[in-house]
Amino acid sequence: MRIGVPKEIKSGELRVALTPLAVAELRARGHEILVERGAGDGSSLPDADFAAAGARIVESPDDVWADTELIVKVKEPLPPEYGRMRRGQVLFTYLHLAASLECTEALLSSGVTAIAYETVERADGTLPLLAPMSEVAGRLATQVGAHALQATAGPDGLRGRGILLGGVPGVAPARVAVIGAGSVGTQATAVAVGMGARVTVLDRDVDRLRAAHTRFGSRITTAVSTGTELDAILADADLVIGAVLVPGARAPRVVSSRQVSGMLPGSVLVDIAIDQGGCFEDSRPTTHDHPTFSVHNSIMYAVPNMPSIVPHTSTHALVNVTLPYVAAIAGRGWRDAMATDPSLARGLNTWSGQVTHAPVALAHALPHVPVDSALRE
Repeated sequence: MRIGVPKEIKSGELRVALTPLAVAELRARGHEILVERGAGDGSSLPDADFAAAGARIVESPDDVWADTELIVKVKEPLPPEYGRMRRGQVLFTYLHLAASLECTEALLSSGVTAIAYETVERADGTLPLLAPMSEVAGRLATQVGAHALQATAGPDGLRGRGILLGGVPGVAPARVAVIGAGSVGTQATAVAVGMGARVTVLDRDVDRLRAAHTRFGSRITTAVSTGTELDAILADADLVIGAVLVPGARAPRVVSSRQVSGMLPGSVLVDIAIDQGGCFEDSRPTTHDHPTFSVHNSIMYAVPNMPSIVPHTSTHALVNVTLPYVAAIAGRGWRDAMATDPSLARGLNTWSGQVTHAPVALAHALPHVPVDSALRE
């Protein structure tokens, strides 16, 4: 199969969908790989390395999209790319369609077969292609939150509270609230605990809270995430990390604007769920160039492609888990690959102008066609 790797065009996106080692592996299986010039520069993977691995370096995105059967990306297609998609082509990338009607409609209009990394799901509910980026984003969330807490001028001149996350002898550490005790929240908690903060982990699932307590013990406090509990914890929090996920669906809004209005001046909120629409009422997507904005007297960070600020690490972590699926799709075709791997079948979001992922259809009030229908064609 002919596989295309375009250069990412989302603001601040420096990752690339394949590494030279992955190219070499796919070439050994007989596939042809087209890589847009400069696609790997942001991840410190030069064109020469891709060429040495057997890729053909092409000059423009049009060359990549027009001449390939399988497009492998990192982030969802943007308007300049919509016209390049076509019926019969397979697109394999992060999509987060429940948060974007525009992108959903573009995929449907093109007729492209779109498979979303984030909805590939194993029988036990784990998300193998989301997990590594969740780990990166979770760890980064505490890091960027600690930076925003510094008393440097932020949006609209608002300054962070000027608090060192771990404090010093004689001065209390920062109070961090992590909402969500899944993979992302656990990573954020680990970094916050490691930096010496006082951490409260909230979740509605008591089993997850038990797991967090087993891992971190007395270094954290756990609480069931009710409205009353959130009111009390948010009122005293210096840093709030939103790590709520419903696979493939729009993130639930768990923190209201009213609650933010009662937070401490200069406090910080980091919304890791912004890819899926955000879990704070006031959330809106930002960019790495302008990552924060002010809400009442607080600072909010809501960058959708957070892992791209560490692109070398993120690219390798992502390709480690996507490569087996890319090889399966390229080697067997997407239908046969899905017929033998139900986890990959759950990743199918659109096909032949129809939505095949129920949460996306629900989010946009669109008709839903079961994946089985696509596999039987």
